[in-house]
Amino acid sequence: MERKCNNLPFLLLMQTSKAIHDRIKEEMTKNKLGITDFSVLEVLYQKGKQTIQQIGNCILVSSGSMTYCLDKLEQKGLLSRNACPDDRRVIHVTLTDYGNELMNEIMPKYHELINQMFKSLDSDEAEILVQLLKKVRNKV
Repeated sequence: MERKCNNLPFLLLMQTSKAIHDRIKEEMTKNKLGITDFSVLEVLYQKGKQTIQQIGNCILVSSGSMTYCLDKLEQKGLLSRNACPDDRRVIHVTLTDYGNELMNEIMPKYHELINQMFKSLDSDEAEILVQLLKKVRNKV
């Protein structure tokens, strides 16, 4: 007996989220980055210096996974980690000049990709979608 999802909005949201995620992943592969790698770089690019915990909270990744990801990005010369002078338990992470150059190159293409995905929505539809998603999020 086939079981069906009884909540079509949920099913469509999950399918859409996966499709968007897969498309971004495909694009980031061209830059030799995984989706988590890109997410870390994006947080640093948008927000500047962050602690490891702040980055993890932004992209919803565990600290163990963060350490592995940061190690890879540091080895590629895209970011640097520095101990906080006021609290030895805190590590600050920043983009290197090379990391900034890469993100300056990637971000316009990334924004265009996102705009392409949502261009079928007019501004009223986009606003309605935002309001509906916030409504669901606030119930969680």
